[in-house]
Amino acid sequence: MRGKRETSRIEMVLLAGTPFRSLFSPGAVAAPRRTATAPPPLLFRRRSPLTGALLFLSLGAVAGCVLPLIWVRSLSSAQMESGSTTVPSVVVYVTVPNREAGKKLAGSIISEKLAACVNIVPGVDSVYWWEGKVQSDAEELLIIKTRESLLDALTEHVKANHEYDVPEVIALPIKGGNLKYLEWLKNSTREN
Repeated sequence: MRGKRETSRIEMVLLAGTPFRSLFSPGAVAAPRRTATAPPPLLFRRRSPLTGALLFLSLGAVAGCVLPLIWVRSLSSAQMESGSTTVPSVVVYVTVPNREAGKKLAGSIISEKLAACVNIVPGVDSVYWWEGKVQSDAEELLIIKTRESLLDALTEHVKANHEYDVPEVIALPIKGGNLKYLEWLKNSTREN
């Protein structure tokens, strides 16, 4: 079997040296017009296993770009809720002027069970339009994980307890993730 494969590879190399037009002519199987010392064409040289692996991975990357999108799209909020172990959930961004304000607001959100977790991210530089001109401030970002059904109550809580006249409250849907974490999120928040 091994000798037959080798012969086939050699035949491919020989045919590769033949001009394309002559492959379809009556003498298509004629000997190639190359000298015996010329290296085989690059396309048919023996490749290292790494080359094959890279080719496989790059083809997988093309499929990998499409298949995860189909999978993520199928994990809608309704499907998360129908599994009954999780609920439709969101990540909410809220900016605060400083660490103390962030800790105070995060503590009140958690104690009211309006969210399961609040991350406080320091060192956010915000550039925004306010009162007719460009403003720039150092802020901290709260990343809040909660139930979608609690978004209105969370927004009202932030508005009532925030130092800004118009606090940022922006929610993004959670389409999937670690099932155990999403179950914990459900169990760590109030129902409504």
